[in-house]
Amino acid sequence: MVKKRLCCCGWFIIFCHLLLAALVFSKNHGNPANDLVEIINNNRTAHKLSKLNDSPGLGCIALQYAELCKGNCSINNTVKCKPSEDDFTEVFAPDCGVELPTFGTITGHIVGCQSKYLEPSLAFVHVLVRDSKALSILRNKSHTEVGVGMVRVHKGPFFWSVLFSSGKTNSTFVLENRGAGIQQKKGCYSGSSIPCSAGQQNASLVLNNVMIMGFLCVVYLLKQFHFNL
Repeated sequence: MVKKRLCCCGWFIIFCHLLLAALVFSKNHGNPANDLVEIINNNRTAHKLSKLNDSPGLGCIALQYAELCKGNCSINNTVKCKPSEDDFTEVFAPDCGVELPTFGTITGHIVGCQSKYLEPSLAFVHVLVRDSKALSILRNKSHTEVGVGMVRVHKGPFFWSVLFSSGKTNSTFVLENRGAGIQQKKGCYSGSSIPCSAGQQNASLVLNNVMIMGFLCVVYLLKQFHFNL
């Protein structure tokens, strides 16, 4: 009987650990674009550079940038794609609902892709800031704003896009109606409270699996307690 109780306790502990892991997984996959902005700012402030404003309008444009380039991931995980200036003002900005008079100067960009999803900290090191050129762009003193976008090709690689601007906080890349009109169907962008679609699907899958396992554990425990009575 003691062994059975220990076994029940063991299953219960395992279930609790799985549930905790699933909750952490879900939280981390809420909006990785926001997490990456935090990592970028931590890197800059660690080198005594100013913290960048997280601009939702610029973030949305970064997502459009990634969307346009999502079919151009090379074997070595680099993106061969260069949108024209017209793409930014005539396609990206209107799609995001950015007020055109507030479209500011983009002072730098970093894009990258990866065949599988990486946590923001790993994407920062292995996808975006892999060489001195990218690091130089990241630490440019003229930047005042940043926006990050991430999207995945259907059953394909993940694309990350980071845009920098020298605009003034809350006066450049302003979204109409505070972004209420944006129809985000895929991916995610920084400055937004909308969760990332791909991340949410992954988190939901994990949570579903854990709940199924938890249900089976509870059934097993009830049977054991009933048997011991």
